[in-house]
Amino acid sequence: MFPSIEVAQLHVREKGYRIIDLKFSDLWGRWHQVTIPASQFGERLMKEGLCFDGAAAGLDSIRAEDMVLIPDLSSGFRDPLREEPTLTFICFTHEADTRRRSSLDPRNIAHKAEAHLKEAGFADHSLWGPGFEFYILDDLAAGSEVNEAARQGGGPAAGPGHPLPPHDRHHPPLRQAQLHDLLAEICLELEGMGIQVRCHHQEVGGPGQCAIDTSLLPLLEAGDAIQMVKYAVKGAARRHGRKATFLPKPFSGEAGSGMRFHQMLYKGGKNLFYDPGGYGSLSQTALWCIGGLLKHAPALLAITNPSTHSFRRLVPDFEAPVNAFFSRGNRSAAIRVPRNADQPGKARFAFGPPDATCNPYLALAAQLMAGLDGIRNRIDPTAEGLGPIDAKLLTLDEDARARIRRLPTSLTEACIALEADMDFLLAGGVFDRGQLQDFLSHLRAQDADLRDRPHSYEMALNFDA
Repeated sequence: MFPSIEVAQLHVREKGYRIIDLKFSDLWGRWHQVTIPASQFGERLMKEGLCFDGAAAGLDSIRAEDMVLIPDLSSGFRDPLREEPTLTFICFTHEADTRRRSSLDPRNIAHKAEAHLKEAGFADHSLWGPGFEFYILDDLAAGSEVNEAARQGGGPAAGPGHPLPPHDRHHPPLRQAQLHDLLAEICLELEGMGIQVRCHHQEVGGPGQCAIDTSLLPLLEAGDAIQMVKYAVKGAARRHGRKATFLPKPFSGEAGSGMRFHQMLYKGGKNLFYDPGGYGSLSQTALWCIGGLLKHAPALLAITNPSTHSFRRLVPDFEAPVNAFFSRGNRSAAIRVPRNADQPGKARFAFGPPDATCNPYLALAAQLMAGLDGIRNRIDPTAEGLGPIDAKLLTLDEDARARIRRLPTSLTEACIALEADMDFLLAGGVFDRGQLQDFLSHLRAQDADLRDRPHSYEMALNFDA
């Protein structure tokens, strides 16, 4: 947004900002912030940064205790959720002694992935279009039955407007779209924050499932946009006395919420994924990229789906993207090729398994590294038995179905896959092996913690034993 600190300071004075927020991401994708008065926003901040305890933000406990925040001036936006006019900047974290960008900073990892793409010579830049699914609820209470949870959360008859039948809430007309005005408000706020929204609508899940799609963005900007969308959605819901959740599977028996990633590579102003004669108008480069993503998909899921809850959604036979193949029509495919993406500026594919429990910067960087590995090693997905498959799986014979590779069905499986297959992430020094090992330790501890705790549904099933 701002080319220099002088321009940023002038904007602060002209708009009368008195508060500056500095936001940064921890290792798990959650935003943290430090607030300063506008009087402290100047050359000294840009040179020396603002000191903070990096270990408290989930970074390495030895190397990150003393770190500094330095705002990325290009990321500035007005915060629509603050009563006092507030200008917000997203920060890179730096080492306190050297002022070098920290190799542990997730946002810097995304930046390094972009740089590696250019250095490898495959493309000038990548473009990413995250698609968000989430629930907006009147309230939420844990329960063992979907109907109980729906009543607590605002079921099909809750609130004003037409009641919606179960599993039939996709793109309802305005008279039935109870959340339309709130979604419109959120999207207008996002555009005020500098994020171009392609569309919004209510989704098929209930109660209150919604979707927002943004326009395609460069990798680092896409990571920022994901954080901003989650921030804006949750803040607007809270302002209206509601709750918003991006949990992958908040209700049993209802549609889960994913965060698919549309992606493209460009070089010299040309979309490298376009070939009018290819499958779905995709080029050989695009197919190699798909091959890399699908080959490394089991390991990727530890980064793109890093919660036990993620695998409540990735369940076979519920149209979830659980199969390692690509397709133009099969909803269970990990990678889908949009049918309308058949023009030079539109040719792309979407990786569907990820969800919003991921750290967006790590998820974007990891996908790019998997795709680049596919291009570098010319991994042909068809030769690897990874598609395309457009037929419904139930119409295939038993041998054909047996050859389809399934993605991990648990966080434990994904962790095992990443431990065995992480070298592709280390190319160009983008990811750090020690940090990945720390990340895996955290995931395994999360998995063990859940196993050690009784579940409400277990109680319902076995209480009278």
